[in-house]
Amino acid sequence: MSESYDHVVDLIQKATVGFDHLFSDEIADAKAVFQKQDFPFHLLGLGVCSFLEASLGMESAMMVEASAALNNAEAHAKKKHKSASKTNKDTHRFPPGTLWELMHADCIILVGLTQALSESYMGYLQCLYSINTAHSKYSKLYKVVFPSGLDGYDTPSASLPPSRAPSIALSTHSSTSSRPSLFGRFLGHGSSLTVPSRTPSPSPHPDGPPEETIISGTAFGYGLFNLVLSLLPGKVKTVVGFFGYDHDRKVALQALAVSAAKSDVHSIFAGLTLMSYYGVVLLLAGFQADETHVLKQYRSIVEKVAGRFPLGSLWILNRAKILRMSYDADGAIQVLQDGLETEKKNRFKQADALLVFELAWTLLSQRRYQESADMFMKMIELNSWSHATYHFIAAGCYTHIGNHKKAQELLDACPALMEKRKLGATKYLPTEVFILKKLEFYREKQRRRTGSEDNYVESIKISTAEEMAIFWNTHSRIPQDIAQSHVEDLSKLTPPVSTSSQYIPTSSLQSSPTNSIHVDLDTPDEEAIRSLILGTVHRTLEDFAASRAFLEDAAKKHSQIRCSTWVGGVALFELAVLDLKEVEADERAGKLSPKTNKGEVSPVGVRRWEEAIESATTKLDKAMSISGKEVDLSSRLDSRIMMLKDEMALKKETLMSAATPRLS
Repeated sequence: MSESYDHVVDLIQKATVGFDHLFSDEIADAKAVFQKQDFPFHLLGLGVCSFLEASLGMESAMMVEASAALNNAEAHAKKKHKSASKTNKDTHRFPPGTLWELMHADCIILVGLTQALSESYMGYLQCLYSINTAHSKYSKLYKVVFPSGLDGYDTPSASLPPSRAPSIALSTHSSTSSRPSLFGRFLGHGSSLTVPSRTPSPSPHPDGPPEETIISGTAFGYGLFNLVLSLLPGKVKTVVGFFGYDHDRKVALQALAVSAAKSDVHSIFAGLTLMSYYGVVLLLAGFQADETHVLKQYRSIVEKVAGRFPLGSLWILNRAKILRMSYDADGAIQVLQDGLETEKKNRFKQADALLVFELAWTLLSQRRYQESADMFMKMIELNSWSHATYHFIAAGCYTHIGNHKKAQELLDACPALMEKRKLGATKYLPTEVFILKKLEFYREKQRRRTGSEDNYVESIKISTAEEMAIFWNTHSRIPQDIAQSHVEDLSKLTPPVSTSSQYIPTSSLQSSPTNSIHVDLDTPDEEAIRSLILGTVHRTLEDFAASRAFLEDAAKKHSQIRCSTWVGGVALFELAVLDLKEVEADERAGKLSPKTNKGEVSPVGVRRWEEAIESATTKLDKAMSISGKEVDLSSRLDSRIMMLKDEMALKKETLMSAATPRLS
């Protein structure tokens, strides 16, 4: 090997020391290492530190700093690439300049992801513009590094079913678009993604750190780009289609798994990306085609990374998420509390904030309201993201435990907190728009009932914390006793519910005063939200008939709702999940016709699933049709719909595979 190669190896190894500090939450030590060299690896490391601080803490000031640091790293990588491309010196088995082109693409895509953190449509579009160049680079790198595809490369888990395919062979296909992208016509290149035919290519000599960086980094970037595109809200995807982008989530997951199996820095980010994806699918999709498999994949990746960085908050967080998604909320709470109490030389504040935020939601899901309120208020000490949102949720917790004075104090602080955060920004965050509407809604209700808006918290009968929890899908993975407590509380409110169930006391169905001044819920908005939560928790209790009645009631009230216009779309989404969960429960209970002695799914079973998927698809399409920018947090619902549709497509593939006789 040449001296130049050895020099590059030395720099990679030195930069890796900095990343090891970073992934162990020792961010000050990481920065100290990265600041020692004015070299792309180290500059990228500094940019990654700022990016993680910005993305984990959702702090606008840090996002600006992250973009500046990454732009600096990008400029140096671009300069190195230009210089290396002019020489034929063989520093590794890939074409000259490949390593620096990868570094350049890494910087660009991280800048794009920083822009997407706003969760707004404009942020998503800015992200698309920023990463167009990275997309072109990763596509080019993919063809160079994986000329025969990804099969033959190790992945963290090799037990995937055909429907997922991030770790097994895929059938040869191409996702190439026949049309150039809009950007491609201006920049002189196409932006379509091409997946070549797949056979492993031999290595001319053993791979060292530069080769592993190129292989892992290319798989990571290519996989990340495809995955991000596949998760964009439906309306943004329409724009993406216009630009000429194609994406393949299966290939994305396979590429990320190939990267995660390596040991370089990119492998950690690939693992983190997969953890985030599996965690989001488990939390927000509502239904999984194969939940056992998703949890297994998730767990194997977490164990691999956590073994290297046992004190890293990101890995502690994901261990807790796995427990929560496995219905072990107490175990998740213990892991998070232990992680926060662990003594560390330097605390990574933004990473700790993730643990506190997850702990707050998990405590809320268990109706541990005082503890949950304490954690949401602790978030104020850890980041500068929407303090009004933390106040709003904490206020809902205090409402539950009857401390109206404290709840009113927190709600009264929300408007000023929003204005303070908005200084220098162009608009409120999506959650803040939602909060402003709800505060005015309850002020108006109090004026209508008492003639004054003073102490309007008295008019809040459905906790603002539980209402926000709908968007985080907190009611779907709770134990029976918690679900029954929700039913008991909500069914006590007047006017009485019109749907009976084994969990609703008969007394709750009795008549109540018709004078709206004397009932708890005096608007279609509130009644619809009550029905929505009752429908969700009854589904969790597997009382599917009552669940359907409540969710249909919430959906029917859509035309009468004045403020909470998001309820109709979410109710339809939950009904779609119900269609699938009901068949899943029947299958688990053996109520569907069993498989034949050849291992094939019976026609009756297939028909039930097909009917459920068709019914769910209709509901999801209707939910999309009534969702829009004027609907609060609509981009979150759009993403959930896309995730659920993907899970349904995977289920259909599984059914087709199981129903078709296997060839010997």
